[in-house]
Amino acid sequence: MTFHDKITSLHLDVLKEIGNIGAAHAATALSSLLNTKIDMRVPKVEMVSFNEMMERGGGADQAVAGIYLRIEGDAKGGMFFILPIEQANHFIQKLIRDESFDFRQTPVSELGFSAMQELGNILSGSYLSALSDFTSLKIYPTPPALSIDMFGAIISFGLIEVSQVSDHVIVIDTTIYEENMGDTETVRGHFFLLLDPDSFESIFRALGVS
Repeated sequence: MTFHDKITSLHLDVLKEIGNIGAAHAATALSSLLNTKIDMRVPKVEMVSFNEMMERGGGADQAVAGIYLRIEGDAKGGMFFILPIEQANHFIQKLIRDESFDFRQTPVSELGFSAMQELGNILSGSYLSALSDFTSLKIYPTPPALSIDMFGAIISFGLIEVSQVSDHVIVIDTTIYEENMGDTETVRGHFFLLLDPDSFESIFRALGVS
């Protein structure tokens, strides 16, 4: 039995619940930044193959804003947060109050670039902090690196290492809603969690999930 065959719906439900707790913390931070009420949810967590992951990202040729960070400490691996360019533009335009901002224009403004890095820092940091709190493991991220490129080019960077021990990845869907927008999603992105198998086992053992 391969590692990904051992991951059950119970494991994924635990990661989803932790994700929603992290999302609540991130929403509080984003609400302060945007000066408007933000709601965040994690509607789904799945384990998928690398090929399926490419489909989730809109295909290898999809232009995206991708934030990558290493996970260090008692659990090791990598994490990506991927947003389509249009949604990344929408969020950063509101954050820096500049409707003309566009990641497709070169050179990209340093203010918009830094704002996107901060978004990734808040989202990933909130999730990993919730994971650390629940497991009592020391888990922390490295500073995030932001790339604007095709999805296939960005994600291949993190797959080089993890592909040596696994051919599957955890996908954590993330939706962000703004006040007065109802159920219309302002931003819909994906976390791709690429932990090595030993780290997954350590996390689930700490959570009491065999």
